Amino acid sequence: MGELPDHHLDRITIESDIMAGKPVIKGTRLTVQFILKLLADGTTLEEILEEYEGLTREDIIACLRYASEAIDHSTYMPLSIEA
Repeated sequence: MGELPDHHLDRITIESDIMAGKPVIKGTRLTVQFILKLLADGTTLEEILEEYEGLTREDIIACLRYASEAIDHSTYMPLSIEA
C-alpha cells in the first residue's frame, strides 16, 4: 500500500465539545475508536463506507494512521502479569 502522507492525519480532529474530546473523523461524530472497533470486529472497509455516507477510504486509513501514531508515542504496560 505504500507510505501514507502525514496530511491524512488532518482528517482527524479533537475538540472538547465533540464526543467528550475523543478523536473523531473531521466533520462527523464518528470516533477513531469506533471505526477501529468496527474493523477489529470484522466489518470490511466497504461495509463501513456503505453504512456511513460521506465517509471515505482515506478517512478510515487516517483512523489507522492515528492509532499507529498514538501507539508509537505511548508507554507500554503488560495487559496481564504472568506468574
